[in-house]
Amino acid sequence: MVYFYSMICSIKLFKMKKIFLVITALTICQFLSAQKLANQPATDTANASAPYMRYPTIPPFHLLKLDSATYLTKDSIRKNRKTIFMYFSPTCEHCKHQTEAILADFKDFKDIEIVMATYMPFDEMKEFDEHYKIYEHPNIKVGRDEKMLMPAFYRILNLPYLALYDRKGNLITTFEGTQKTDVLLKAFDAKH
Repeated sequence: MVYFYSMICSIKLFKMKKIFLVITALTICQFLSAQKLANQPATDTANASAPYMRYPTIPPFHLLKLDSATYLTKDSIRKNRKTIFMYFSPTCEHCKHQTEAILADFKDFKDIEIVMATYMPFDEMKEFDEHYKIYEHPNIKVGRDEKMLMPAFYRILNLPYLALYDRKGNLITTFEGTQKTDVLLKAFDAKH
């Protein structure tokens, strides 16, 4: 009887281990498939159905400007200039680092239109602008994406999100996460 009982316990233990391994394997597979590679370029086939790939020009955005009365739109961008569309959060450390890097190398970005959009509250956006003195740079425009349209358009998963456009307003590539400024500048140069 003891032998029979120990045999049943062994079988139950084996089944439990098997079930645990299956659940663990499924969890790992789910985790790995949910991970997006940082810096996945816009031309990657995984992004082919994204709206920004189907319409690869500067999107018709509508961002509340710092004056809280007027809106920044696609028409607000100076024509025939390279453009960076940066989606950020004023509280995001990576976004702060990206902003600091661009401002530190600003001489290389002075001829590039930079549109910085955020979904965060207006007062946080304004504090960010004042802290980094973005208002001192006429080619950098900051606005609030009140309707949160840009995350769906670009399928944003990580911040900062950067979309680079050539002088004609055509998409060059996108990046998620902090980028070195030379990587951004080389992406523009590679388009020539």
